Amino acid sequence: MRKFVTLLLLIGVAATLNGQNYRKLKKAAEKFVENGKYEDAIEQYTHAIELKPTEIDLYVARGKALEQIERHEEAYSDYEKAKVFEPNEKEVLFLLGRVSNRMGKYEQALAHLNHASRVAKREAKIYPEKVRTLLALGMYDQALKVSDTAMLFMEDGLNYYQRGLAYVALNNDALARRDFEKAISKNRNYTDARLAMANLLIRNGELDAAMQHCSEVIKNDDRNTEAYLTRSRIYVAQLEYPSAINDISRNILIEPDDPKHYMDRGIYYQEFNQHPNAIADFTKAISLNSSEPEYYFKRANSYEEIMDYEKAAKDYSTITELSEFNMKARKLLSEAEKRLFEINRENEPPRVQIVSPEVKGTTIEVRGDADKLIISGSITDKSPLKSLVINGHESLFEKGSDGTYEFLANLDIEDAETIIMVATDDYDNQAELNYHIVRTEIDPPQISILAPYAGDDNQIFLDNNNRNLFIQGKITDNSLIRSIFIEGVTASYPVEQENPTFTATIDILNKERITVIAEDVFGNREETTFILNREGAIISADNPMGKTWVVFIENSNYSSFASLDGPVKDINLMKRALANYQVNNVIHKKDLTKDAMEKFFTIELRDLVKRNQVKSLLIWYAGHGKFVNDVGYWIPVDARRDDEFTYFNINTLRAAMEPVTDVLTHTLVVTDACESGPSFYTAMREIGPIPSCSDWKATQSKSSQVFSSADRELASDDSQFTRTFANTLENNPKACISIEEIVTSVSIAVKNENRQTPKFGTIKGLQDENGTFFFIVK
Repeated sequence: MRKFVTLLLLIGVAATLNGQNYRKLKKAAEKFVENGKYEDAIEQYTHAIELKPTEIDLYVARGKALEQIERHEEAYSDYEKAKVFEPNEKEVLFLLGRVSNRMGKYEQALAHLNHASRVAKREAKIYPEKVRTLLALGMYDQALKVSDTAMLFMEDGLNYYQRGLAYVALNNDALARRDFEKAISKNRNYTDARLAMANLLIRNGELDAAMQHCSEVIKNDDRNTEAYLTRSRIYVAQLEYPSAINDISRNILIEPDDPKHYMDRGIYYQEFNQHPNAIADFTKAISLNSSEPEYYFKRANSYEEIMDYEKAAKDYSTITELSEFNMKARKLLSEAEKRLFEINRENEPPRVQIVSPEVKGTTIEVRGDADKLIISGSITDKSPLKSLVINGHESLFEKGSDGTYEFLANLDIEDAETIIMVATDDYDNQAELNYHIVRTEIDPPQISILAPYAGDDNQIFLDNNNRNLFIQGKITDNSLIRSIFIEGVTASYPVEQENPTFTATIDILNKERITVIAEDVFGNREETTFILNREGAIISADNPMGKTWVVFIENSNYSSFASLDGPVKDINLMKRALANYQVNNVIHKKDLTKDAMEKFFTIELRDLVKRNQVKSLLIWYAGHGKFVNDVGYWIPVDARRDDEFTYFNINTLRAAMEPVTDVLTHTLVVTDACESGPSFYTAMREIGPIPSCSDWKATQSKSSQVFSSADRELASDDSQFTRTFANTLENNPKACISIEEIVTSVSIAVKNENRQTPKFGTIKGLQDENGTFFFIVK
């Protein structure tokens, strides 16, 4: 029991002490308020609230102190806390409305004041505050009604003044004037009423009376910036701009950091046609408040007046940027865009450049069978491009980073004869271009390979295994060629030349084929694939003579001349002798007529050599021969004894061999019929050192050689010439034997038979680089 009593006593003592401290704090705060020390008062109220957190009066008192130092948000928070304890307390509701007005939150203020007037209809001070809210919201009819209600409670200067403002807004100047006069009669020093009256008088042209009211206010308060502003308006109405500018300058001296004063003076400078001064003031206003769009708008107006359109455009553009977040800027946006549009006005038409297809004067060439045409290009203009119409259809375009517009259109030209392009910019400047469509050929280019040789079956014959291949070819087309690619490599060719020859070096390692793509200027395209035939390269690896062919011409069964058995024996003898040598193909022609001989040598053999890329060719003739007037002839089986015209002139053979000299490296003609004649060959003066097949120059340099018997008689059935030739081959112990070595052996054997020495030399008219013909042993 004693402990319980002691506890009660302690609680009582603590409560007494708290109560005493609370009263001291509250009293101290009230004293601070009385002396205008609101920060100190707020601190004391805060400590008191800590002791008495449910005391409404403390929140209200601290809120009022906060309002005195314009900490309106915090004041509103304190009034809200008070409202939690007393939701219908009229004083709290009134204070919430008043501080909301001071924060510019008029909708919020109206809600609180309506609540206050509902719970305390006869509370007079609520109505003037509500009138202030309604005027700010532009609800002038309601403001007038509430003003009349306020008058029922008290006909004081404030109520007359506010009702006068409502009448001004409703354009009832007579009643507004009456109420302002009554407000002034209630208080002759009522500044707001006098200045409102002055502005009303200015609107009605009573400038002297308005000046009296301004002068009265300034006499009582020479730092009243609103009075100087109002008086400046009187001066402007009197066109006394220097005096008006002086009054705003006084305001700037009083409040140098208020941008509105610089704005006001800038406007007067602008109206007084002193735009440099106006620009300076607008610039100062912007430096103090860079988010106010009207400052930029006014400065842009002055820039326009001094024809500095670039800076004017920049200011109008700034308003456009501010409009995203600034409501005032949005209101000015439309006018700013109009001014910007006019500033940038120009009369130059767009400049259209067609990139593709190629334009020739006023014509555009297209494929003859084309029903669509892709047209692309660029458009440059000082102004934004509004539209591009091609053949009556809107075309899309896109602005690049450099300001150039790029366009790409797919046109239907199936029945079109012209292309009409119309480009229009924002100022309706137009550029119209007309082009006549010219239909071109549609045949693709024809591709042929000249070197290395390519046959009709598109096989390229290679004689080595080099990694890189030099290609020479030709394009045949009715138009100029736009591009040539070989395995992705751009070929070199004369661009401005029709049917050009092209060259390129390409990598063919591990490739079995190559593709050549040619396209002419009209888009006709040909793609040809060539097979890489490496048979010759494989042969050349083992045989320095390359692919070697032997052609035997065996004429035995004559119609006018004696038939022979010797050619059959001779050729069989030679076939046996050559069996041990690297011969890739043997062609054996028997009993040829003159027509057949001419056809074989001029056409068939030519094509076979080219198609198969033969490098070494031996032509052996066995049959009758004639030597007439220093010209050698081979006798076809249908030749007539008394008709030289029916003989085969050996010079025809030389002419037939000329087209294949680019393919053949070595050519050897052997005839055991007669001498070939000086018109066919140039005789060797003497045979020098016997060449070796290991001599690169001897095997790789061209040779065109002929070896013929010197007999001028018809062939016999027993030829020492052929027998010795064959024996020399068969008895050769070396890896190879040259024609020079065989010529030496044959010449000795024939000479021992007391016959004329055979003739050996180079074929006239065919290329010879001092190479020679070797027979390479297998």
